Amino acid sequence: MRISLFLSGAVGALLGLIAPAAAAQAVDPAPPAGFTSLFNGKDLLGWRGRPGSGGVFSPYVEAAFTPEERAAKQAEWNADRDLHWRADPAKGELVSDGKGVHLATEKAYGDFEFRVDWMLTQPCGDSGVYLRDYPQVQIWDPACPREQRNGAGKGSGGLWNDNADNPGKFPLVKADNPIGQWNSLAIKMAGTRVWVKLNGKDVVVGQVLDNFFDRSKPVLPAGSIELQTHGSEVRFRNVYVREIPEAEAKALLAGAGGAR
Repeated sequence: MRISLFLSGAVGALLGLIAPAAAAQAVDPAPPAGFTSLFNGKDLLGWRGRPGSGGVFSPYVEAAFTPEERAAKQAEWNADRDLHWRADPAKGELVSDGKGVHLATEKAYGDFEFRVDWMLTQPCGDSGVYLRDYPQVQIWDPACPREQRNGAGKGSGGLWNDNADNPGKFPLVKADNPIGQWNSLAIKMAGTRVWVKLNGKDVVVGQVLDNFFDRSKPVLPAGSIELQTHGSEVRFRNVYVREIPEAEAKALLAGAGGAR
């Protein structure tokens, strides 16, 4: 999805290869070995609202909140979450109507592996996965005419908000299934680098996630994983996470040429 630039004036800190992932066709309630399920299939437990609707909210601004401001804002965001996100227990799916806040993990993650199935239900649908509150692993319709100039034809899975000269900005291959079918993402993040598989194909391999809010600095070392809203219905299921141990993260970074 495209993002409208929203820069913060506050600075703070917010702390708290991939196995092939074929496009699953049925909900698997048991997480893969070593993973934890982030969605219980029946409600939004463990997830918080965070400003969205295709926009973006700086983690630096959020980190500067007083405890009182944080509590008040989170109550407001969660109320909006409940208007636009729902669980579909019959199907084991998280459903967004495309409006309102993003759905963000309550827990902050540093180095992690994240897996999720997603489906856009209408042409020109748009969504994404934010990593540590930064945009993003792109999800969109490669056939959407109005998005061709923005690179939609290259497919989903790229780090679309990266700098123009970053080779991770667009996916290595187009691996999307057609609109109305499920797709599977497998994402690893270690340091500032990201690996993405879409439907079992490598689309990003060890590229840096640029800091959308301050491109002179690396992204923060921890933050929420977010599911984006961007104007159209999107469905998610089989949502799993694994925290990557320090030794594994160092090995990944060494293989990718370092932290940056």
